[in-house]
Amino acid sequence: MLSRIAAVVVPSFGRLTVTSDHASAPAAGSIIVANHTSLADPGIVLAALLRLGVEPVVLATAGLWRIPVLGRLLEHGGHVPVHRHTHRAADALDEAAAALGDGRHVLIYGEGRLPGRTDAAEAPPESFRSGLARLAHASGAPVVPLGQAGARRVTSGRCVKQISGLLTAPARRPRLHVGASLHLPPDVEAATARARDAVTSAWRTAAGHLGEPAARVAAATRAA
Repeated sequence: MLSRIAAVVVPSFGRLTVTSDHASAPAAGSIIVANHTSLADPGIVLAALLRLGVEPVVLATAGLWRIPVLGRLLEHGGHVPVHRHTHRAADALDEAAAALGDGRHVLIYGEGRLPGRTDAAEAPPESFRSGLARLAHASGAPVVPLGQAGARRVTSGRCVKQISGLLTAPARRPRLHVGASLHLPPDVEAATARARDAVTSAWRTAAGHLGEPAARVAAATRAA
């Protein structure tokens, strides 16, 4: 349900373009890991995945379940609340592993948070938390890296700037690239680094098509 609502709403954010290294939808029971840049990108990611025939279970901060209407949609869709910094935090990974075992796709944001900066420019993904690596190790599921760019042009920064972004959203061109799936190594630190590298590569593809300077800088740094 949430994915279908996103597919209806997202066209107002601009013309979304989706590219993929997959000939078909990612395999059932895959973990999809995305970069997180703005309040707009969850809707953009869900709408893009629906085009590929994927309606994932989403891991999201538990506070969203307290928002009227949204909380009901999240509950109805079987999405997983993450109770950070509480004794219930580990429950999210158990629920996500169960969803993967049932053949569902699971969407997780590797960074686990929005960036603290207020500018609208693109930047490579920030450091990842360990939850993704632990989930992949516990479930044995393949990981599909997803990079999105352009969402910060829709919403970022302070209130006035976010309103301005929303008003000009129809002129935006958000872009999303789905990279090839991979299996992460058992070591949590190595797995976290590999996943971030894969998402960064997918993000670079998406941002590069938008002509974002950060994508060129990241590519040059990697080549060096």
